[in-house]
Amino acid sequence: MSLKVAIFGTGEVARKSYLPQLAKCRDITLSYFNRTREKAVKIAEQYGGWVADSPAELMADEPDTVLVLTRENQRYDAAMTLLEFKPKRLFFEKPLVAQRDQANVVEDDFFKAKEILQRAQEQGTETAMVFNYRFFDQTRRAKRIIDERDFGCPKHVTGLVHYACWSHCIDLIMHFCGPIAEVTALRSRDGSSGAYAITAAFRLDNDATGTIIGTNNIHFNLPLYELTFAFAHGRLSTRDLDGDLEVLDYRTNMHEVYGLSRINSRWDQYQASFGKSLHAYLESIRQGSPPPVPGIAGLYELQFEAALKRSIAQQRPVNLAEEFPIELPLTTT
Repeated sequence: MSLKVAIFGTGEVARKSYLPQLAKCRDITLSYFNRTREKAVKIAEQYGGWVADSPAELMADEPDTVLVLTRENQRYDAAMTLLEFKPKRLFFEKPLVAQRDQANVVEDDFFKAKEILQRAQEQGTETAMVFNYRFFDQTRRAKRIIDERDFGCPKHVTGLVHYACWSHCIDLIMHFCGPIAEVTALRSRDGSSGAYAITAAFRLDNDATGTIIGTNNIHFNLPLYELTFAFAHGRLSTRDLDGDLEVLDYRTNMHEVYGLSRINSRWDQYQASFGKSLHAYLESIRQGSPPPVPGIAGLYELQFEAALKRSIAQQRPVNLAEEFPIELPLTTT
């Protein structure tokens, strides 16, 4: 099955992370639109395909999917423009919307993202997200262990996260443990390092509890995040893009450590995860099945970030479902 894939936004993210992976697919025809046409022309010369002069021309070709790869502060306008043409599918970079950039998510980002998904749902446009951290080898191994060994219901989550990995780690918490119900958060007084540190305590829908710290004060050459997931029958800890996975199996009383080959750097793992994510997404189109990471996953991530900001501003617990209702008949996977 040959697929038509349209690229909306041909900046650095598209050039470095997506197009090298898409170029490996022989059954794909690429098309491009960028506000600065010359940039799209250079991309087409390198990777093949054709350049549209307008969104209307891009959509007139009836692509099977559109990858929305604009900057996050332009993504709402891009999505609403594309939805005018009732596309079959939209695939979004993360975060779904961030009008002030991804390090400064505000409450309105959640509501604008919700508007996008509501309109898409009303007209039958399927939406999907990248969240490529789900496709790291160690992430997939951890998920497989939890499922195959029946580790049971989640009990607790802890996370220490550099802001470079922030939205991904929030998504991983919900990917492993389900939606978050309530959050209470504090912010540091000093934001001189470029962003205020945040500490949040939360309760999930299934009554598990958790904590997460977001900060820029982690050395970039060392692990950028550490996550621990505790279940009824076991516990897993994972760190960074290519770090060890530690497993404590309560039933067997075994302590296991899984490592990756050190031949490849964390950035090789990072780039490879885009290929795995895209391959899984494109295969879902070929098979006519739901996307591996649905668009609603991006809304859940922004729901949590919006609740964090409100909790900090108003110095109180925030109930996510009551104050930032999703109200879409969709579920994460």
